[in-house]
Amino acid sequence: MYHPYFRGKQYELITIRETAPLLAASKFVPIIEPVREALSGLERSLKEVCEANGQAIVIVNPHHGDHSSDGVSISALLKKTFADKAGIAAGILLKEDTTAEQALACCKEHEDHSLTLVHRGFTHAKELVDGLGDKLAGTRHVFFPSHGKLYQKSFAGCQRILLRDGFERRKNADYPLLEPFSDLHATFKDEGMDGFGDFLTVGDDYQESGGPAYAIAVHLTFIDPDKYDEMFIYHFKSKRMDTPTDPGGKFQEALDAMIAKLNEPSSKVLETDAVKEFRDLHAKKHFPGLGYVKKLSMKHHIETLAAYLA
Repeated sequence: MYHPYFRGKQYELITIRETAPLLAASKFVPIIEPVREALSGLERSLKEVCEANGQAIVIVNPHHGDHSSDGVSISALLKKTFADKAGIAAGILLKEDTTAEQALACCKEHEDHSLTLVHRGFTHAKELVDGLGDKLAGTRHVFFPSHGKLYQKSFAGCQRILLRDGFERRKNADYPLLEPFSDLHATFKDEGMDGFGDFLTVGDDYQESGGPAYAIAVHLTFIDPDKYDEMFIYHFKSKRMDTPTDPGGKFQEALDAMIAKLNEPSSKVLETDAVKEFRDLHAKKHFPGLGYVKKLSMKHHIETLAAYLA
């Protein structure tokens, strides 16, 4: 049903490990595009997913990061360690410059795994369908927003997932307090899809690393039952934005704004385990680092959707 799209950075993989039981129980299927050369963190995360009897999709030919020119080591990991794990699927990224021949060759190389084809600008739908033949019915298809209804229709009868990025990346200082995030969790069936996905509270705009943070922003999503279950996102920001100093103090300023909003009687933010941890960090005045904060934000997003779709 829900397919959160992760890039394989450290705290994204930790998020998967820590939420693996919830992901499995909710039948959520994370998509992981490995971006770091070392694959030990990915391997640990996939083992946690398997231990929880869950599912995951691993992109074997990433677009971003250290494996963008060669995904051989990812394929080797899947074949060596997860060949007998039915829940681990090989994801094949079909980009704008991918030929039909390349796509079919990659499918053949990974035919021992269940296949998920992730469509990101690919234009050779008919050749792919014809080339897969009888094997098409057993494949799953994830569509980036660039692919319209007519293209998606080529894969009717397969499991189809619509991916949409609800997170508009800005400089931290430029985020509004509140803005719409997505309605896809409530409308994917109306779109003729079997599931939906997003890039959580990170976004599709890939960056290797961020620069110095002049402002700290903490992102929290919530579903509004008074607005047809549309999802919105809060951006709680620090008051100080003029220098990159004192990130811990600025985190407390952002948390002050968050806790004040959460404590309002009209708050619609779900009191997830992640929110409880934010409250604990606020009470202790502890700054665990920006990666950890990002992890809690992603964890809250997953918990929110799990509660809604339960």
